[in-house]
Parts: sequence; structure tokens; C-alpha cells
Amino acid sequence: MTEHVVTLDLDGVTDKAGLMDRCARALGLPDWFGRNWDALADSLSDHTVWPEDAVERGLLIVVRNWEPYAKALPEEWQIAQEVFSGAADRTQALTVTLALGDSS
Repeated sequence: MTEHVVTLDLDGVTDKAGLMDRCARALGLPDWFGRNWDALADSLSDHTVWPEDAVERGLLIVVRNWEPYAKALPEEWQIAQEVFSGAADRTQALTVTLALGDSS
């Protein structure tokens, strides 16, 4: 059985608020999602807020069009990577992958 795949497309994201909004939409996070780094880390590690079939199959998040955000806000991007990596380390069922190259 393959993992449930979610595409997190950061095309046009210019700040942390935009990144949090994209994460909330792509992952279908609940309205109470706090839109901060700690809330994102908690949500990525919490199977109860994942798509239903991801709980059984595992969750693969493919991050696309991240390069402009990373170049414009390298310190924020570093934190985002730490959040993604930490959540994946805590939750064996979670994989986060950065798509490389032209995403168009």
C-alpha cells in the first residue's frame, strides 16, 4: 500500500503567514490550527489531523516551488526545514520531500 501523497505548493508564497496558510489548506488542518511553527510541528506529528487514509498508509508531503521562498527568507526557510525534519523524525509514518528542478 502506498503512502497518501499531499502536494504543498509554495508558488507565490512570500512570508511565514502565506506558508502557514498553504500548509493548512494542503493538509486540511482544522480551523483551530495556530499558524505558527509550534502548531505546524504539532500538526505534522499528530495523526488525528491527517487525512483519514494517511493514518493507515503513512503521509508523504511533496513540497514544490519552495526555492523562491527559501532564497527570499532563508532564516524562515531554515526553521521550516527544521519543523518538517523534526516531525518526520518523531513520526515514522511521515515523509517530507523537496521537489527539485522546474516544477512548472
